Order: sequence, then structure tokens, then C-alpha cells
Amino acid sequence: MDKSPRLALGKCGNDGLFVTDYFTRTPRKLSPFRSFASIELFHFHIPEDTVIAVWNLITFKEQGGTFGDQCPDRSITVYFRSGAPSVINPLHTHFPRDTAVPGSFALTLTWTLPNRTTGVFNVTSPLPGDWFLAAHLPKDEGKISVKGLYEECQYLFQPQLIVQRLVNIAVLYPGYVTEQSMAPHNRSSLYKVFVPSYTSRVLVEVLRCRGAEGCPLWLRVRAKAPPLHNSTALDCREHSPCQLALDLPFWQHWYYVLVEKHPGVPGPVSFQVTVQLTDCSRPSLARPPFLPSSASMNMPHSFGSAGGLGLGDSPPPASPNGTKHPVPVPTASPAGERCWPVRPTLRNELDTFSVHFYIFFGPNVSVPPDRPAVFVINLLPVLDSGGVLNLELRLNVSSLRGENVTVFGCLNHEVPLTSGDNTSVTCETESLAGFLLSVNTTSSLSRLRIPYPQTGSWYLSLRSLCATEHGFEPCTNVTAEVYLRAYLSPCINDCGIYGQCKLLRTNNYLYAACECKAEENYFYIHSIWHLLIAGSVGFLLPPRAKPSGRLGPLPRRKGCGYQLCVNEQEELGLVDPAVASINSICTS
Repeated sequence: MDKSPRLALGKCGNDGLFVTDYFTRTPRKLSPFRSFASIELFHFHIPEDTVIAVWNLITFKEQGGTFGDQCPDRSITVYFRSGAPSVINPLHTHFPRDTAVPGSFALTLTWTLPNRTTGVFNVTSPLPGDWFLAAHLPKDEGKISVKGLYEECQYLFQPQLIVQRLVNIAVLYPGYVTEQSMAPHNRSSLYKVFVPSYTSRVLVEVLRCRGAEGCPLWLRVRAKAPPLHNSTALDCREHSPCQLALDLPFWQHWYYVLVEKHPGVPGPVSFQVTVQLTDCSRPSLARPPFLPSSASMNMPHSFGSAGGLGLGDSPPPASPNGTKHPVPVPTASPAGERCWPVRPTLRNELDTFSVHFYIFFGPNVSVPPDRPAVFVINLLPVLDSGGVLNLELRLNVSSLRGENVTVFGCLNHEVPLTSGDNTSVTCETESLAGFLLSVNTTSSLSRLRIPYPQTGSWYLSLRSLCATEHGFEPCTNVTAEVYLRAYLSPCINDCGIYGQCKLLRTNNYLYAACECKAEENYFYIHSIWHLLIAGSVGFLLPPRAKPSGRLGPLPRRKGCGYQLCVNEQEELGLVDPAVASINSICTS
């Protein structure tokens, strides 16, 4: 249950208004971890422009309807992840090959009172959107207990979220100069600018800075959320001009610009700030200062919020502390900033977490030698994050005509990675990290699985390179052909032959997870049953015959033996692969 948030208006130190929102969830009973199906999952949503998020983690014990003061202290593990549920693995099992396991943050709660404990988890400038918390008790120790002899101890967990978000953040209009005067009691000024698709470069510049000590300012830039102390930064005292360039920015996202004054600087500081966006579909030009109506169709509604800039074909109006005027548009961009057309995929929903992404005029794809082939896979928010994203790349060797060609695939989130270096085989930059696939004549098949993927746009860039004694070089007159398959599935490999894929629900959020077909209790009960049967057989046997004179060697009796069969080959996506079965064989 998500109780209605309470709003509180306040004022921060930089004369900016902020709003405080409160969210809570109904307490839930925690279970020992056996598989992902035994955890408790909580879903939260953090709004844009949030400067701090505080989770209050409340845990208490119950026994027989009262406080569980006599219950033992059991540690509780809580996982946090933005965008999708955490892929947790407390049993330290192995995932199948070609599986990319996303990371998450975890903490352990210890008890401070006999029946209650509270933990706090703070995130400064968190990423907006969906956040997921997963909680569980430790794995059972394997002790056998008789149910009903005493009241069961229950461990209840309730997370609460408090967020503080800024309102009226000034919006920078690309191609215009914003003038600002920072009063002595102010430490910083925060802005944001929206970066549309097909943008290869963001250039932020501080101009005409005047203060008591030259230009005592720091310039910080960050995508999606306000900058942190470790965000991309530049000291304007040491760089003239003071400009910060970001290559390959995230598409369709806000970028936040923080202009911060050095500590101990007296008096006011005046400056100008401007942003230039490079349109990679036209690498020789920057984006014009006037956005056409068609370009504004993809802007978020908050672009025209109070304190920001409205959309339209006319320049933004002047304000007392933010006079804006257009700046000259630069005309020479590096050739490496060129981007290629992005081919869409057709979404075909077959069932829950069973979605196929078809390529127009596919599934065979031609990869020319002189340019990459770029495709986009759009995963819907919330709906698609509870499954597994699968990618399969198969090379048609007959299309190579005997050439030693390797096709590299680079899968990136929210921006395609097309390097200006035609011979580069990496799939990462200083600020981006993607997943690399490759196929050639000796290894013509490559797979990639991403459990619980981030939602949004995933871009796959395919390039063909020829292997030489000096490394990889661009091919000539060889167009490689690959078979491309992309789809969503509920679980990895249907959880194997010893597991079953279950569809789970927490409130209105659906997700899938693997669970073993035979529970652990089965082994204890089955073992006890065999021991009792084997022990009672002695009472049913007839009396043993009296021995005659000489005793010869007695034949060895074969008792009831147990064979523990553990399949060491099978790997179950999200659960323990060591699924065991016990067979009893009695022979005389």
C-alpha cells in the first residue's frame, strides 16, 4: 500500500524553494532466502530535481500477536537499485555463460532493541525514476523443528521514503547567454538544459566572470540529477575560457549545470553561462538557437515550468537577472561526432515478459564496411524491467567471401556508441560502459543475457572490421550479413530442468524469478522417513536360525544405501544450481 505523500514547502540556503514528499509501504513478513521468489520487493518512484532521498528502514519482531522480545536476532539484508530490481546472489551461485549481472548496493541491519531496529539510507542527488528495494532474512540453518510447539517468530519490514526536491530550477536555452549575479551569501546557482536525440556533444561555458579574485567559480555538470562532489568539474580560476565539453551525452534527458563559488570568496560574483549542443546528424553545425515546433514535441512537460524557458519558435523573454541573447553558432565540428541513422524495431508482445523485437526487413542484417548499423530496442518503464533481455548475434559465414571479418556489436543504454576511430573494438568511454559482442568465422554465434534490465532505449551498433597482422582495419568491399534476434523472456533458460519460472507480484509491479521444484524441507522429511523405515524393518524379520557346528564365512548383507545426486552441470538463472534429489536402493 502506498499512502498518499504529504507535501511541505521550504527554503534552501541558495534562496531556492524545495518540496518535501513522504512515501511509505505496508509492513511485510520477511522469509529466509531460498531463491529470488522468497524475497520481499518494494517499488518507489523518485521525482525529478530531487536533491536528497532518505529511506527509513523499520524492522520489528512479532510472536503470537505480541512483541517478539524472546525471538532471536536475525540479520536483515536490504538491496537498493535504480531503474530495475536488484539481481541478488547471497548463495554465491554461478550464472550461465554470456550473462551480464547488474550491480546493486546492499546493507545489513542489526538489532539495537530487543524487538525493533531502524536503519537509515541516504542518497544525495539520486537518479529520478523507479527505485527498488529487496529484503530477506538469512538462509535457514537446516535445523529440523516441529511446527506448533511454540509460536513462530515473525520479522516484519517497512521502508519509508522522504525526498526533498527543488522547484523553479532555471532552464538554459541552447544557443543563448544567461546573465547571473551571485550575492555574497549565496554559494551556487543551479541550471538545467534538455538534451534531445541525435546530440553528440554538450558544451557548457562560463563567460565574463567578474569577482574579487578573478573568476572564483567551479563549473560542474551531471546528467539526470544535480551534480555531486565527484561529478565532471572544472576550476574556472585555472582555465580560460572556462568551458566544459561532454561527448556522447545521454539522449532525451536533462543535464544539470552547477556554478559554485569557491569557499571564503567575499563579495558578489557576476558571470554569464551558455550551452551549445552539437547535432550529430549535421556534424558541421550546432543546433540552432530557435527550436522548431516539431523538435519540441519530444520535450518533457517540465521544460516549460516556472522559472524556466517556454517552448516555441521565438526567443525566451528577458528577465531582470537573466538577460538572454543569442550567441554565434560554431560551424566546424569534428568528423568523429557524426551519428548514423537509427533503425527502429517492431515490438510484438506475446505474453507477460515474452516480447519479441523484430527488425524491419530482417532478421538478417547487412553490415557495410564503411559505416555501422545502429538499432534501437525500447523497453517500457516498469513493464519490462522484471524479465530478461536476450540478444543473439549469428554470422552468415558465406557472406564474407573468404575474408577474415569480425563483426562487433556494442549494446549501450540511452545513447549509441559509435566511435570516430574506425578500428576501435572497445565498447566504453570515460563516462559510458556497454556490452561487447563479436562474431567471426571461428565463433559465429554470440549471446547476451541481462536479467532485470534498465528500461528505456537500448542501442545496438554493429561494425565489421578485418583482422590483419597489425590488428583490425576497416574492410573493403565486404558486406557482412548477420542474423539478429532480440527478445524479452521471463527467466534465464526457463530456470533449467530442476527449476520453474514463477510470475510474482508486489502491489502493481510484476516480475519473474526462478524457484527450485523440490523444496529443501523435502530432503529432511524424506531422509527421516527412510531412517524410520530402515530401523523398523528389524522388528519384522523372523528369528535368525541357530548356527550348526562350524561357522563358515557369512555372506555380507547389503543394507539400504542413500545416493545423493547433485547435478553440477545445470545452472539455474537466479537460484542455487545445487538442486539435489535423494534415491534409496535396498537390495538383499
